[in-house]
Amino acid sequence: MEERAQLSKTLKPQWVWAIALGSAVGWGSFVLPTEWIATAGPLGAVLGLLIGGALMIVIAVSYGFLIQKVPVSGGEFAYAYLGLGRTHAYVCGWFLALGYFAIVALNASALGVLAKFTVPALVEWGRMYEIAGWDVHLGEVLITTVALVVFAMLNVRGSTVSGRLQFVFVLTMLVGAVLLAIGVIAHPGTSPTNSLPGFTPEIPPWSAVLAIVAIAPWAFVGFDNVPQAAEEFNFAPSKAFRLIVFALVAAALFYSMMVMATAVAKPWQSLIASNPTWGTGDAIAGLFGTLGTLVLAVALCMGIFTGLNGFYVAASRLMFSMGRARILPSFFGRVHPTFNTPAAGIIVTALICLITPWFGRQALLWIVDMSAVGVAIAYTYTCVVAYRLFRWSSTGAASSPSSTRIPVAPTVAPLKKFLSLLGTLFGITFLGLLLVPGSPAALSLPSWIALAAWTLLGIAFYLGRGRTIRQLPARDLDHLILDAPVTDDDTLELPEPRPGVGGPAESVTHASPVETRTSSPS
Repeated sequence: MEERAQLSKTLKPQWVWAIALGSAVGWGSFVLPTEWIATAGPLGAVLGLLIGGALMIVIAVSYGFLIQKVPVSGGEFAYAYLGLGRTHAYVCGWFLALGYFAIVALNASALGVLAKFTVPALVEWGRMYEIAGWDVHLGEVLITTVALVVFAMLNVRGSTVSGRLQFVFVLTMLVGAVLLAIGVIAHPGTSPTNSLPGFTPEIPPWSAVLAIVAIAPWAFVGFDNVPQAAEEFNFAPSKAFRLIVFALVAAALFYSMMVMATAVAKPWQSLIASNPTWGTGDAIAGLFGTLGTLVLAVALCMGIFTGLNGFYVAASRLMFSMGRARILPSFFGRVHPTFNTPAAGIIVTALICLITPWFGRQALLWIVDMSAVGVAIAYTYTCVVAYRLFRWSSTGAASSPSSTRIPVAPTVAPLKKFLSLLGTLFGITFLGLLLVPGSPAALSLPSWIALAAWTLLGIAFYLGRGRTIRQLPARDLDHLILDAPVTDDDTLELPEPRPGVGGPAESVTHASPVETRTSSPS
């Protein structure tokens, strides 16, 4: 077995917080308020986003616990392997990778949408063809391509570069958005009555709120980029949960602020009726003219950059962990000889996403809608594994079920066990809202076709690499995925903490793991 590649521990707490917040809000907080207002009304949208943020905090309890126990790259992929084995890990990683690819591509394409609003002449030249009602222009393709290539290069150069830039991008985005919100409130031409009625008259309030809650896994996706970077923390992993919670609270408030700023700037029903290309942009331009548009455009650019940067980090670390485990080809599990970054994952993410602008934004939105399934699957796996690790009482902890292969000591924490159970139910509910026909967030037919295609591709890839995946001894996988030392028997110990990364680790032995730790196939 090759030596296990390691990533450098360079990420500071404020950079990790910026990765979580910037990835969670991104461009959507500036572009989607009118869509959410049209769905639920201003108050309904805010309530749905706040409830969705609270549900994500419940799910984040499981993330915080598992980051502390297993601070390695791979996030949900590693957790699924930890609790349920290699096949579940593959399923989780495969669908989560799709979600990351789609969000990288969507953030890059958002630059084209911004340019269409601010400098349309820069984008709307070289019309090539139309897909699903969307005109594909060469100018838009080139803008998206440049953004993808530049951020790939920045990420290859190291997590220090990407982490520092992420923090600067997030601060600039926050300053710009807060200035605009204050300006809207203080402007003599605005009124709180512009946000009335609070709910969309056509549908019941509860249904309106539920429709917004249903998109919470997509709206807040990005906080789960934190565990993908856990191997690179230069601080104690126990701090990760607080950073995630602070990011989720800030994201929910930020979304709500942008919704209300849009609704107060102009009577929202007339704004929606005008069918604007970019409702928030129209509202701000009507109040503050070119200067307001410029501030909004800069803030939106920063939101796009944070999403691009954050999901490049997440996608490349996920593929790095899967490559290190030989579930993906092993070259994904190697690091750049100069910058010590997972360069293969970064480059492959860029290559996949460079295809997307040629199919137009509408086709990309079908894939993004479908990719929310992968995110919900990852949330559910994480909460299930955390639930298995928590115990209701010390009696349950002392008699761990013989069916488990989890190499982590059970933790007596009844409240957290209850929250991980709730998180599991929330994850299943989110999946139901996406997959059950007639639900407020049900996938469209094109999204179902895209989901079926990705699923079949995953099955084919698994069958093609099945022998490699099945035959690697469990003890080797424990080492490659979880950073557990390889021993001569079936004893599995958690690694000792490296200098400067926190408190003592636990060492646990298991007498009866599900997967036999021998050199024979599982």
